[in-house]
Amino acid sequence: MRNFLLLFTLFLSFISFSQGTKLKAYLDTKQFYAPESGNYIEIYLQFVGSSVKFIPVIKGIQAKIAVSLEIFQEGKKINSDVYVLESPISKDSVQDDFYEVRRFLLPPGNYQLAIDLVDLNREKSSISAKVPIGIEDFSKTVAISDIEVAEYAYRSETASNFQKSGFHIIPLISNFYPSSLSKIPAYFEIYNSDLSEDTLVGVIQKIVNGETDLEIEAYTKMTRVKNEKVIPIFKTYDIELLETGSYKLVIELVNRKMEVLATQYYPFERSNEVVASFNPEQMVLDPAFQQSITNDSVSFYLASLIPIARPAEIKNIIATLKTKNQEKIRKHLQAFWVQSSPQNSYEAWVKYKIQVQFVNEIYGNNFQDGFETDRGRVYLKFGSPSMVVTKENSPSEYPYEIWSYDKIAAFSNKRFIFYNPDLVNNAYRLLHSDMLGETKNPGWQQILAKRNTNNGDVDNPNKNNQEHFGGNSYNFFRQY
Repeated sequence: MRNFLLLFTLFLSFISFSQGTKLKAYLDTKQFYAPESGNYIEIYLQFVGSSVKFIPVIKGIQAKIAVSLEIFQEGKKINSDVYVLESPISKDSVQDDFYEVRRFLLPPGNYQLAIDLVDLNREKSSISAKVPIGIEDFSKTVAISDIEVAEYAYRSETASNFQKSGFHIIPLISNFYPSSLSKIPAYFEIYNSDLSEDTLVGVIQKIVNGETDLEIEAYTKMTRVKNEKVIPIFKTYDIELLETGSYKLVIELVNRKMEVLATQYYPFERSNEVVASFNPEQMVLDPAFQQSITNDSVSFYLASLIPIARPAEIKNIIATLKTKNQEKIRKHLQAFWVQSSPQNSYEAWVKYKIQVQFVNEIYGNNFQDGFETDRGRVYLKFGSPSMVVTKENSPSEYPYEIWSYDKIAAFSNKRFIFYNPDLVNNAYRLLHSDMLGETKNPGWQQILAKRNTNNGDVDNPNKNNQEHFGGNSYNFFRQY
């Protein structure tokens, strides 16, 4: 099957005549099919929060964008939607990006999408573009929808523009994956597999080189699914060790004879400083390095590398620890730092050792070393937070801490909230973070205030969770 609707990421920007006013948005489109209604296109918009103007409203500040979507075929307008999009209400000056999804039923054919966006809170701030789109007929043959990649997703039956087949999906519009992103959460649908003579069909996932089309065999897997009119699939694909380059995530549907029934793909760019494998056995111990580690602490310090190690490295660390061979453990510890900091391995190790001792003293408890705790892991991985808000005696919420980072690598204004539901042992757990790759919990407010919240709903975090005395966690989380 030819993929008529290729993934694209379109950056729209307009610099107005007024200094400093700049509206930024990202656009993407995907095609799907519903047997009861027909082929349709989804239009995704991501508005850069810092590029729009927020004005005061009840309970906070809010942005308003006038959105005009028009679809033309051979110069004739066949569908349109004009409306005002209101952002989620915010309570601070640090604005998150916000999203929009719109759907249009379209018969198979070629079209042009015209889009106009206007920031209603700021004069002379608008952007527009025209984008060609193609709709294939998914109704009559075995087919695979376009692949929608998620920034994050969770199971939900609550109706919204972002809900599809039991999942609430916030789209990831960019197809660039730096080292900090190690997974591709992808949603797609299989159509009309019941036309096959087999009761089961195979779904093959591949990653192929985008330039040579050579298959990278380590990433090829196959699962079998039962034939249905529509089969929704949501999977996460691990690209932790995928080297820098251009690639395609390829999905193939095959029958029992391994004949390909349908194909779809998602092109992406990977930038990754893959850590080369090393053999600790070949490491020559450095006396100066080894003198900094006593015999009774060598296993402790090798295990303390887990918060900053990659998944493949973690497996090797655990395997070495299981040997209980002190020389192997020492070699592995030294090899880690020689590889990760070849120019100043000893200095990097000493600096990290001090941090490990610090988190062990501050965050350790009766059953966990400091680096094993969530706070210790985050501290070792991302460094000291720019600001910490601690509430140990909230009358309506469990004890909690909010950590705010002004900068984490290329990311700005990231936050973590830890809580202690056990009320003992200093065992704070990570409840929610807006940092990519970390725990995202839409119902974190409900869980934090569980002592006065009954029958909550994760799809509506504020259900039965009315404002209450002392309940300031959301304000603190947004403010810092």
